[in-house]
Amino acid sequence: MVRTSVSLQYKVVELSTVDEGAMERALNEWTAKGWNLDGVQFAMRESSKRPAMAFIFFTREGVAAEPDEDSARAKLLRLSESGSTARMAWASESEPRPPFHPLSAHERLARLAGLDEPEPHEEGLTLEPEE
Repeated sequence: MVRTSVSLQYKVVELSTVDEGAMERALNEWTAKGWNLDGVQFAMRESSKRPAMAFIFFTREGVAAEPDEDSARAKLLRLSESGSTARMAWASESEPRPPFHPLSAHERLARLAGLDEPEPHEEGLTLEPEE
């Protein structure tokens, strides 16, 4: 006798246009696909009483997926060899890759902020005299 385990599956539908029509279309679409309405949450703006976004939560029973440990391990290995997920998306393995130079968090933030050169790391606390 083969026994399959049943698990509860979850689906979240995000609506950036929150009106009666958009919500009705989303509810009709996903309930027709076998999903059951579980709840709705609204994201509000401080400047308006109208919701900025809505999140509609659905559930349904389904067969639990078996974990594929081999492909997960292979993906982790590729990530560790490349240094980042962005390098995995390189167009072709035959093309040469640009050199990879890891940055510290401080250097990365300095580049994102548009600074030409990051400030040197200072040891200890420097206090300036009061005037």
